[in-house]
Amino acid sequence: MAMQIRPETPADIDAITALTAAAFLHAAHTSHTEQFIINALRAAGQLSLSLVAVDGALLLGHVALSPVTVSDGSTGWYGLGPISVLPSSQGQGVGSQLMRRALTDLQDLGAAGCVLLGDPGYYARFGFAPHPGLVLDGVPPEYFMAMGFGGALPVGTVQYHAAFDAVA
Repeated sequence: MAMQIRPETPADIDAITALTAAAFLHAAHTSHTEQFIINALRAAGQLSLSLVAVDGALLLGHVALSPVTVSDGSTGWYGLGPISVLPSSQGQGVGSQLMRRALTDLQDLGAAGCVLLGDPGYYARFGFAPHPGLVLDGVPPEYFMAMGFGGALPVGTVQYHAAFDAVA
């Protein structure tokens, strides 16, 4: 596999939508709206980073990053997700490479840190951990994790963009 990770282009949008729907089709914890969230973030100008993993013309994976707000007024924080890998390519390191590149690119943008909602068993290996002072309402604390890029972690409630409520 000669995988390359690069920013999305307009030509990737339909493939990202299809890939995301396929990746979450049988996922245990999903609203099956992830593809709509990405499109709504893009339409709102809130898709800060949108990276694709490709092998030639085949889209293998995608990760979206968007700004979040924190009730304590902290700035420079982003939410990672959705992240998707083509079902036939899962378990081959595509998601891990997308994660590493996304975190590097966020730091290059001068981000203060990143939050995500997901499986602690998977995301801990990248440095994410729950932090008692940082919460996402309605979510068990062990599934909401953060990683700071050098400064103090905020203390407060995180809010994602309204695009995360998209259902179509």
